[in-house]
Amino acid sequence: MFCLSLRGTGGRILAWAILASAGLCFVQPTQAQIASYVDRNGTVVYVNASPRMKARRISGRDQNAGMVTPPMKLEKVVNAAAKRNHVDPALVQAVIQNESGWNPNAVSRKGAFGLMQLMPSTAERFGVGNVFDPAQNIEGGTRYLRELLNRYHGNLRDSLAAYNAGEQAVARYGGVPAYPETRAYVRKVTNTYFQSGPGHSPTGEFHRFEIREVTGKSGRIVFTNE
Repeated sequence: MFCLSLRGTGGRILAWAILASAGLCFVQPTQAQIASYVDRNGTVVYVNASPRMKARRISGRDQNAGMVTPPMKLEKVVNAAAKRNHVDPALVQAVIQNESGWNPNAVSRKGAFGLMQLMPSTAERFGVGNVFDPAQNIEGGTRYLRELLNRYHGNLRDSLAAYNAGEQAVARYGGVPAYPETRAYVRKVTNTYFQSGPGHSPTGEFHRFEIREVTGKSGRIVFTNE
């Protein structure tokens, strides 16, 4: 993934000229698409990726209150990433549902990409080369969740707030920021997570209990998690 940042109208024209010329010089059978967004400072940022379908913009209205059943292939990817990073897979699913509605090619107005709506800086931080690749996106987003859960000592609300608004905002407010969007986000993801089934951890941790087969002195076979 690369990012190209240029300020102002002149910078935008120059950027498009550079990208157009680059497209003419490096045409390959597999064409990478260019996604762009304007950050809070007015900087135009371009990100290269290769989604199979046209990306669409999303809004909060796209999300549902209860947990939906994810596509089987994506559920397997979520379970594997969650297991590697010791995060409850139901929490990862709740984040994906509220972030992108399970659309791997989703693009937000703020320039977040893919299933877990990774910002370019977050994607780069966790080694995500293609934000529209489900496996890479989920792995990067799950690793970020794990890092946030560690940072906030298992405080799920603060971790989700940081995922939405950034760690600096949580530090500035000493908890969930007083942003309506962030507070609504934390509430929606938390509700989705706990409504998806009983026994979910309040810290979002993945608890794995190993079942062992033990043969007693009498020859009796016992299965235990101790």
